[in-house]
Amino acid sequence: MLRKKVIVGAAVAASVALFLAGCANQASTGDSTSSGSKIDIPAITSIETPADAVLPAGDGKATCPAGLTIGYVGAETGANAQLGINIYNGVQLAIDQHNQANAGCQVAFKKFDTEGDPNKATGPVTQAVNEADIIGVIGLPFSGESKATGNIFEQQGLVHITPSATNPDLTKNGWTTFFRGLGNDAVQGPAAAKFLTDKLEAKKVYLVQDDSDYGIGLATTTSKALGDALVGTDKVTTGQKDFSAVISKIINAKPDAVYYSGYYAEGAPFDQQLVAKGYTGTFVGPDGVKDDQFIKLAGDASSNAYFTCPCIPGELIPDFEKAYKTLASAEPGTYSIEGYDAATVLLSGIDQGKTTRADLKEFVKSYDKDGLSKHYKWDSEGELQAPTVYGYKVEGGKIVPIGTIG
Repeated sequence: MLRKKVIVGAAVAASVALFLAGCANQASTGDSTSSGSKIDIPAITSIETPADAVLPAGDGKATCPAGLTIGYVGAETGANAQLGINIYNGVQLAIDQHNQANAGCQVAFKKFDTEGDPNKATGPVTQAVNEADIIGVIGLPFSGESKATGNIFEQQGLVHITPSATNPDLTKNGWTTFFRGLGNDAVQGPAAAKFLTDKLEAKKVYLVQDDSDYGIGLATTTSKALGDALVGTDKVTTGQKDFSAVISKIINAKPDAVYYSGYYAEGAPFDQQLVAKGYTGTFVGPDGVKDDQFIKLAGDASSNAYFTCPCIPGELIPDFEKAYKTLASAEPGTYSIEGYDAATVLLSGIDQGKTTRADLKEFVKSYDKDGLSKHYKWDSEGELQAPTVYGYKVEGGKIVPIGTIG
């Protein structure tokens, strides 16, 4: 595939200029819990993007009926809302660029807040599917709420592309309206295990999972792939604040690395408390943890963190980074570019005259083109073919990419 290299802009270079001098929250217990120093993998400053990527503006000649709407259904508020905000900002940017270029096809955008909670998601999804002008949806961001609402989309024939829900079982329900815009945890788990044992040279890994569908599914695939390197496992719950019991077990196991399978709302205080108890090894979290909110909540303790994510570093695509920052007054976050690409797929269908729910679903089903982040082509279950997993680390108080890991 012909590709062109893009170089990170000055905004990204500036974002990694400051380096945290130390761990103010660290309190020594006199008991080293790891067998070696942290491996430092250098950040990357450029990535390759497809030369023929489909962009939201298209050719600028599209015409379509008035009143067509793309929806976002997912977290706008709640403990892990930032992941949803990253996505809908990417969607908003794609729709803005499309409408600016196509005076004859103005597509509206409407958001529905689930708070990222499976128990609250059915109401907003029901509202969205009952609005006839909505012919395609981006979301839901999280696996638990996706599982709870997939049948509602299916009953109404409303196509939806998730930019971030990764539980492998989501595509095993026979849904024809569900499409995953990234690799699932059957891809991320083994990549994370290999990253831990090869790149980070961890001989002993302790795995902790939360109680979400996402955390459970990812922990399962990662544990299997770790094999003999796995020296212990434990569980935490959504909303948990005190991790002392889990940390005590980790201290006794003396792992080189801890892998946390869950979201940043619990992952951040867990890492902070872990470091405060004297842990000197590496903390690794998945895409659910990879967010600037993790650094904000964990403080200086976050300097020990790496992340795995089936997401591309959108901040290394200069045109996208500049446009996103103008829109959101922030750098692109985790899954911003995937939200942008997913919206572009739906907009491309609308531009080609697919203006009913049935037609747009069939368009997505047969889609086979490059986006900025990856090639979009789905199998019969709605899984992407040949997804990529990236690695990231905390450096200078920011999350920076270190390249592909699987």
